[in-house]
Amino acid sequence: MTVDRLLIVDDEEDMLTGLQRTIERNIPGLEVVTSTRGSEALRRMAEQSFDLVLLDVMMPEMNGIILLEQLRARDPELSVVMMTAFASIDLAVEAIKKGAYDFITKPFDKDTILRVIHKGLERNRLVRENATLKEQVCQKQAFASFIGQSTAMIEFCERLKTVALSDYTVLVRGESGTGKELAARAVHNLSKRRNRPLIMVNCPAIPEQLLESELFGYKRGAFTGADRDAPGLFVAADGGTICLDEIADIPVSVQTKLLRVLQEHEIRPLGETKTRRVNVRIIAVTNQNLEKKIQEHTFREDLFYRLNAVTLFLPRLMEIRDDIPLLVDHFCKRVCCELGIEEKRFTLGAVAALKNRAWPGNVRQLQNVVRQALLFSVKKEVDVDDLQAMLNQDSAFPAESVPLLHDSDKRFPLYKEAKDELLQKFMNEYVMQLLQITCGNVSRAAELSGLTRAALQKILQRIGLNAENFRRPHSSG
Repeated sequence: MTVDRLLIVDDEEDMLTGLQRTIERNIPGLEVVTSTRGSEALRRMAEQSFDLVLLDVMMPEMNGIILLEQLRARDPELSVVMMTAFASIDLAVEAIKKGAYDFITKPFDKDTILRVIHKGLERNRLVRENATLKEQVCQKQAFASFIGQSTAMIEFCERLKTVALSDYTVLVRGESGTGKELAARAVHNLSKRRNRPLIMVNCPAIPEQLLESELFGYKRGAFTGADRDAPGLFVAADGGTICLDEIADIPVSVQTKLLRVLQEHEIRPLGETKTRRVNVRIIAVTNQNLEKKIQEHTFREDLFYRLNAVTLFLPRLMEIRDDIPLLVDHFCKRVCCELGIEEKRFTLGAVAALKNRAWPGNVRQLQNVVRQALLFSVKKEVDVDDLQAMLNQDSAFPAESVPLLHDSDKRFPLYKEAKDELLQKFMNEYVMQLLQITCGNVSRAAELSGLTRAALQKILQRIGLNAENFRRPHSSG
């Protein structure tokens, strides 16, 4: 059971002793802590949390109004009741403006102080419960786009949640179509900065000559056409988060300035001689091999290590294949809603066919396939034949990689067909798991499987798998 905790701050020790005795006698279970100085009260606040503070206004070391501001800065939801023997309307108004919950004048009787404490504790409970509910809603919304119950997806979401609670720079890595932008938004929405701006910057979309001025701002007259001051995107994101999408594509000259932001937390607009401090969390996103770009001298090594404080790797769709049925169901509902049509679904056979595909375009490609199938299907159910006809026209899907699956309402397959289908499915799953384990390293995969490299290459060609699709950005081989 949670115990409520009250802090009383007053420089009169007799007052403290009397209040503590009265409160403990009449409110059993309430822990009462006292302090005679503002500095001591701040130290106690740093050591433990409080549900309510009774704070005297007139104190020698630090007056109550200043202490109120500092207490509320540490805990904006804290309920504080001001006490004073020198009551005035102006003082009361100032205290309320600074965030005090209530204001009472000395001397006060027992019933008054007990009523104020009960009300303050109740207010605190409501505020904390509301904050908890908001946090739960925020988490639910942040993870709404991450559909799946596979081990890899659960582990990713837990890691994302942990990363979000810190204030470290984050590098989000993963193949195209895995949801890197969604992950960046989730990090911001779960962080302490969620009520401040999130600025998304698609770096390749901004011409190289304009990127620096867009990010860091410029002074009037800094270049031709600069007819006014422009603060830049880092200033717009001050107190919040800036997400730099495709960070690998920014020019080296901008990389140098970005490194200064990470090191010194300050920017200098074009044409300005003074720097300006900014409080911005940076989330960098890329699907490229930054280590290779460092070797090619197109990406600064020191910037990489600054950005790589914490890394989030988005799992490939092939790593979360067991989540494909859930993803298909989710996309079906969304697409039907977008199209304004009656809800359709995929048959079990169609879902199985999707599950056994290689997905170089990951979740985005799966979503596009579901969208097209629902758009062109005239039936309420998309079956294997509908899906296979569409996929065979897609160059991203080699026809020989499609296992021959049958719906329950189709004819019973011949022995040879069933055997071939089972062998094909085994080969697909075995090789995909092998490449996942070795991150697409064909030599290592051949060694683990007992096959020669040439034999494994032939199998890969036969089933239409490309080992490159299984490599993480930092992998080689």
